[in-house]
Amino acid sequence: MRIEDIMRKQVITVSPSTTIGEALLLLRTNRIRHLPVLEQEQLVGLVSDRDLRDALPSHLLTHEDDDTVFHKPVADIMSRQVITAHPLDFIEDAAAQVYEHKIGSLPIVDGGRLVGMITESDLFSSLIELFGVNKPSSHIEVEVDDRVGVLAEVTEVFRDAHVNICSVLVYPGKNPPLKNLVFRAQTIDPRPLIQKLTDKGFAVVWPTKGGRLL
Repeated sequence: MRIEDIMRKQVITVSPSTTIGEALLLLRTNRIRHLPVLEQEQLVGLVSDRDLRDALPSHLLTHEDDDTVFHKPVADIMSRQVITAHPLDFIEDAAAQVYEHKIGSLPIVDGGRLVGMITESDLFSSLIELFGVNKPSSHIEVEVDDRVGVLAEVTEVFRDAHVNICSVLVYPGKNPPLKNLVFRAQTIDPRPLIQKLTDKGFAVVWPTKGGRLL
C-alpha cells in the first residue's frame, strides 16, 4: 500500500507570519496536532501542538509580556528541518520514518509542493487493516525452516482446509535459523486447521493453552 492511498489531501496550513494565537485556534478548532507552514506554496516548516504548548505562558507563573506571545509569528517557533515523504512511498517506509525520528506526522511532498499529510494514527489504522486485525480472524503462528518454498507449502494446507488467509508476516524465530510465519486466518475455530498443519509435520507455536496446542 502506498502513501497516496491513505494520506489526507485536504491539509490545513499556515504561513510563517501566522500568529501563535491563530495557529493555536486552528489546531483546537480542527482537532489536529500539526500545521505545515507554507511560503509561496513551498513547505518551509512545521508547527506542532507541542511547539505551541512550549511557547505559551505558564499557568503557574505570569509575566507582563505573556499576551505578546500570542501575537508572535509561528516562524519563531516552527521546526525548519521537516522530514517528508512522497506519495508513491510505501506506508511501511513512512512508518519506519515516524518510528526512527520519533515524529507524529509526515507532510507529503511531490515536486516541492505539499499534496497531503499522514499522521501516526493514519499509519496505525492502515497497518491494522493490512494485518487483518480489523476482521474476524484467528492468529496462527508456525515455526519453519528458512528455505525456499516453505511458505508455499504451509499455505497449501490453508488451501486444502478451505481457510482464507487475511495476512501473513515473516520474522526471525527464537531458534535461528528457523523463522516464524504469522497468519491471520479467516476462521473463528482454528483447531481443524492446526490439526492439518501438525499432520503435515509443521510446528505450530500458537495458539497454545498451558504450553500445549489447542
